[in-house]
Order: sequence, then C-alpha cells, then structure tokens
Amino acid sequence: MIKYIALYKKPADPEGFDEKYFGTHLPIIDSVPGLVRAEVAKVQRVFLAGFLGDTEPYLIAELYFESAESMKAAVKTPEWASSGANLTEIGGMELVAMFSAEVIES
Repeated sequence: MIKYIALYKKPADPEGFDEKYFGTHLPIIDSVPGLVRAEVAKVQRVFLAGFLGDTEPYLIAELYFESAESMKAAVKTPEWASSGANLTEIGGMELVAMFSAEVIES
C-alpha cells in the first residue's frame, strides 16, 4: 500500500479555508478512481518541530492507494486534475507540501 500525504500549514483564515476544503475539495478527492481511503486530521499539538522552521502545521491529509501503480494511474485522471484545480482555487497550493510514502506493515 502507498499513501499520498499533504501537509498544510496554517492558513490566514482557518475557518474560511476549512469551509472550502471540506466543502469542495474533499468531495472531489473522494471521487478519485483507485482511492482506497482518505484520512484528514487537524494538527492539535507539535512536538520537536525544529525542522519545520516557522511553519505551523495545520492539517494532514493521507490518501491511500493499493499500490504505486494504482496511485500513478489515479494522478492521471480528470478527477485528480480537478482536485488540483480546486486546491489552487481555494488557496491551498500555497499552504501545502505533498509527498508519497510506502506503508510498512508491522
């Protein structure tokens, strides 16, 4: 399993961002083919944040796919493109760092 992780820093207007993110962005994400599950969490407390500099983390989104191949296929879909356009529209692209990670089962 592989996951796509989006780490958002705190927006200038958290309430307004939440309204747009949860109201428009997540429904688009939920429509992405191949997505196994999506988890979104608001950061409550930061421990040992020295490597983050002045960045205050706000939201973490984790999108799970069965494999790297299924994630690669998903990012080529119109739904994925629509999610990127929406994120740009709501101001999220300026707030986010994105990366993928292989899930290690223990």
